[in-house]
Amino acid sequence: MLTLSDGDFNRLYTYIQQHYGINLSHKKQLITSRLTNMLQQKGFHSFTEYIDEIISGKDPEMVSVMLNKLTTNYTYFMRESEHFEYFKATILPWIVETRRDKTMCIWSAGCSSGEEPYTLSMIIQDFLGNQASLWDTRLLATDISQEVLSKAKAAQYPSEALKGVSEDWKKKYFVKQSGHDSYTVAPRVRSDVIFRTFNLMSPIRFRSNFDVIFCRNVMIYFDGPTRDSLVNRFYNATNPGGYLLIGHSESINKSASSYHYIKPATYRKL
Repeated sequence: MLTLSDGDFNRLYTYIQQHYGINLSHKKQLITSRLTNMLQQKGFHSFTEYIDEIISGKDPEMVSVMLNKLTTNYTYFMRESEHFEYFKATILPWIVETRRDKTMCIWSAGCSSGEEPYTLSMIIQDFLGNQASLWDTRLLATDISQEVLSKAKAAQYPSEALKGVSEDWKKKYFVKQSGHDSYTVAPRVRSDVIFRTFNLMSPIRFRSNFDVIFCRNVMIYFDGPTRDSLVNRFYNATNPGGYLLIGHSESINKSASSYHYIKPATYRKL
């Protein structure tokens, strides 16, 4: 088994934190256990050799694979369903009432394998009904990992991932794969989601600000200053009256943010 020296560990976690905001400074054992087999399969003879290659920045895909192995991308449809109920009952009515140009701007930041943005798209289509065609309802969905974005774009999920989805929705918004215990998201839902690679450490410079930003179970990997900085960038990218929704296991520093606390994991720009 390859050995990760303290020096190489410090080099790697410092590089990851500076470039991607992810704090792994207490995760030496996790890094060793999750990367050793991959390094050996790819022919690296030491962690030093591998980390030299990572830090050189020559192969962005290698970095993406590494981050995917070191962070957890466990998700499923309707995860933390309270948020989706609030989105349907409060946020969508506000958007429909105030957006005379019939455009809604929604961002799923750290979208992983796509369950969250597809869920939002289905809620929107249900809510708008036959008025949906009159609206620009496209959602932006971003993640740093090319691997999970490829899965999101493929939009094929095992039955287990749909455990919170009603039978009605399965019929309306999914296509059962013959011979497989899996479903594919229907084309009319897939066409409403735009997937992009994006590093949350980067400046947020999209064409429009957002009515609501979902960034759930992503900031658990960030330290306090990194989280505060990201929340402030989110605030600047939020339309007046817009919302930020984070994971229920997460919190933001209220004294360092201009968002108004609404209820657990739900904030608003007033």
